[in-house]
Amino acid sequence: MTETTSPGLTESLPAGRQVLLAAPRGYCAGVDRAVVTVEKALDTYGAPVYVRKQIVHNRHVVENLQARGAVFVEELDEVPVGATVVFSAHGVSPAVHAEAAERGLKAIDATCPLVTKVHHEARRFAREGLEILLIGHAGHEEVEGTTGEAPEQITLVQSPADVAGVELRDPSRVAWLSQTTLSVDETLQTVDRLREKFPQLMDPPSDDICYATSNRQLAIKQIAQRSDLVIVVGSANSSNSVRLVEVALEAGARASYRVDNAGEVDPAWFEGVESVGVTSGASVPEDLVRGVLDLLVQHGFPVAQEERLTEESLVFALPPELRRDLRRGIAAD
Repeated sequence: MTETTSPGLTESLPAGRQVLLAAPRGYCAGVDRAVVTVEKALDTYGAPVYVRKQIVHNRHVVENLQARGAVFVEELDEVPVGATVVFSAHGVSPAVHAEAAERGLKAIDATCPLVTKVHHEARRFAREGLEILLIGHAGHEEVEGTTGEAPEQITLVQSPADVAGVELRDPSRVAWLSQTTLSVDETLQTVDRLREKFPQLMDPPSDDICYATSNRQLAIKQIAQRSDLVIVVGSANSSNSVRLVEVALEAGARASYRVDNAGEVDPAWFEGVESVGVTSGASVPEDLVRGVLDLLVQHGFPVAQEERLTEESLVFALPPELRRDLRRGIAAD
């Protein structure tokens, strides 16, 4: 464990109080790549740069980019013809790529490479004539993008409870894929149920749950059973942040709450609490976590002790469309 610094530590602390800070936490490689993509696009092409959907699911990140000149839209018909548009880290369907080309947009694809991998798997399974069971949440951009790769062959399965209602044309020709930000444990439960019903179910070449999602869930499990309270920093529409709250409770935390920032922490949560666990979702800037740690200090808790599960060193290159213009040192027309 390593001690983290936080100003304003009170001189007299109640005996036994502790703050456990999970690591890894916060930004993953895909989120960092997506946010830097928008920043570099603004630097290179100038404002406005349009972004389809939220670049990542974090309100503060979106607001900061808006202040720099990014314009977030729901669909491409809101983007002026010929303008620059960035696709979010969650990915888009082939139909969205085609629409961008038809409208003469300069499209920069910031889809996380781990999501792109799932898209490749969907296309491969579809070419092989397999039906695909996609484990994920209805309405999530990642699920919509993946489904768009083979809409006639993909069936969404949202939870283990959904398995009983799944019907297939040929149960011997079926494979599964998953959204990358799900609960690892619940996804495995769903796969087990699917395999009971469809014994010839084929697996993807590698686990679809991204390394960052898995690491953050394992890291919070490591401290949850020793935490009276777990605070997860992350936005409400962040699937992986919401899952961290669930994982903390399942792992033994007495209570767990998700907050966007320190301003959403209710001091009433601290009543009778001796140990607090803190973590953050994969799209959360570290300064928001620091705000929560500072607040805990102000309420008489000690400086946080970080417990690191593993190191993360993965870095993704920027989208090729942007790299080309950066190398040339010129802005797009």
